[in-house]
Amino acid sequence: MRRIGYARVSTEDQSPAAQAAELKAAGCTEIHAEHASGGDRARPVLARLLDGIGTGDELVVVRIDRLARSLSHLLEVIAALEARGARFRSLGDPIDTGSPQGKFTLQVLGAAAEFERALIRERTRAGLKAARAKGRRGGNPGLVSGDTGTKRALAAARHAAFLDRL
Repeated sequence: MRRIGYARVSTEDQSPAAQAAELKAAGCTEIHAEHASGGDRARPVLARLLDGIGTGDELVVVRIDRLARSLSHLLEVIAALEARGARFRSLGDPIDTGSPQGKFTLQVLGAAAEFERALIRERTRAGLKAARAKGRRGGNPGLVSGDTGTKRALAAARHAAFLDRL
């Protein structure tokens, strides 16, 4: 049995190092890290991990929201694992799909994570609407004003991030 860890952070500014350390402490012999939105189902690292997982393997995450932010996606990933004879475990949630109780808990917590994401999205939209009503424009002030120095700095940062990913 292989214990495989999956760590995900949302932005390039964040580091998956803390998650990786927790996964290693939990006995994960392989750790796959990814920079991607939890709402994005097309995550290349997760897709490769799921393709390579086999019978008896266990996929481990720090919290279920690191794996999926919608209940449907979470259940889709769990079904893919079960089809390959693998299990799922979340360190921060009482979830181990090796038991009926663990599967039930997974579904309840998955629904709660999806609800939380919807609330965050709703509050963000309300905040942006209120700011626009007060005449505020969103975005980087340097980019909005067309400052060439800001544009150059942003291009350089994007290029550096691209090279880091390569």
